Amino acid sequence: MIRKIIHIDEETCNGCGACAAACHEGAIGMVDGKAKLMRDDYCDGLGDCLPACPTGAITFVEREAAAYDEAAVMQSKQKKSNKQGETLPCGCPGMQSKAIEHKDCDRSGQESVGELPSRLSQWPVQIKLAPINASYFDGAKLLIAADCTAYAYAGFHERFIRGHITLVGCPKLDSVDYSEKLTEIIKGNDIKSVTIVRMEVPCCGGLENAARTALQQSGKFIPWQVVTISTDGKIIE
Repeated sequence: MIRKIIHIDEETCNGCGACAAACHEGAIGMVDGKAKLMRDDYCDGLGDCLPACPTGAITFVEREAAAYDEAAVMQSKQKKSNKQGETLPCGCPGMQSKAIEHKDCDRSGQESVGELPSRLSQWPVQIKLAPINASYFDGAKLLIAADCTAYAYAGFHERFIRGHITLVGCPKLDSVDYSEKLTEIIKGNDIKSVTIVRMEVPCCGGLENAARTALQQSGKFIPWQVVTISTDGKIIE
């Protein structure tokens, strides 16, 4: 069939591997220091890899290619999974998907004092890196937050991250529309609620719009809210 699929210019590719990390389907691999499309039927044609490439080596073309095979992709992911969760294509341990448990008490059973405990319950947190069907999405209260919010609002962990599965991103810096990825996550998992936390600056509207679009395109009725943080670290009512 003729369809849209990626093309990688090997001469332009610098071998950084960022595209392989961004490809959630595992369609891209590194061969002899260069990125290569390993299987046509693993490429969904959505192009998450394009904005990840620092040299512009990846483009879309329309050509004869096997149809995207979601079942084959999921089977491949299952084979690559380990005790810590799904390993992303680049093989970087820092990109392994895993759930995180925190113990708030010391050995005596008393609540620890001094350092505040992290409330992050999963990894990775970047929207671009998060696997679409991770087990921790099942029954999750989803937090979609702009990168800067955690720096601006001092109580971010306690107020927002606690009890939520957290996804963060910056549409201005990433130069990508997150709506397709978020739609897949919301549509393919049992998400209980969605909280969108953004900064008051206009560019954060891209994140809010992407989340709103994803909620609409998912076809689900899910409770959701938007919280806006000012640049001086206050919640704007």
